[in-house]
Amino acid sequence: MDLRDIEREVAALDAIYRPVATAPVDLSDPTAFTGMAARVGAGLAALGVGERAEAAVRALVEAYAAGDEATRVRIRRLFDRHRHFRWAAHLPRDWDNAAELRARLVHLSARDQGSDTRDEILALQDLCDRARRSGIDAGPVLDEVAAMSSDLDRYGMGSMRDVILRYGRR
Repeated sequence: MDLRDIEREVAALDAIYRPVATAPVDLSDPTAFTGMAARVGAGLAALGVGERAEAAVRALVEAYAAGDEATRVRIRRLFDRHRHFRWAAHLPRDWDNAAELRARLVHLSARDQGSDTRDEILALQDLCDRARRSGIDAGPVLDEVAAMSSDLDRYGMGSMRDVILRYGRR
């Protein structure tokens, strides 16, 4: 799939995800957050685009990892423009090897801090903790992905490169 085709697919998926991503939450309801993750998960599953979204994420991960800096900037901007896709589309939660760790770290790098660096730090730490528990040496993968990551400090917490190197080894 050509990058232009992937961009069109991401734009289409972003529009499909928008109603779930922007559904209102009644903050006056004290039970509004009870079971929210399950409701959101069910809403996303009902859309029936999970396989399409995973394929798009995998294609972006491959293009990002293999691409030059201009390609990586283009993909970072794509994730920035299509925030509903960025929020909803992910690789499967289950993984158990260094190649899948790498794919998830590349995806993290491509999101370039998303909407909140703190969320990305927690995701990074979770990936690295899981790798350690699985006996995977995350160090070389962290170094490789950090080298392809942005050095722009978007939110005052360091660049994505800094975040990966600083928080991935904790």
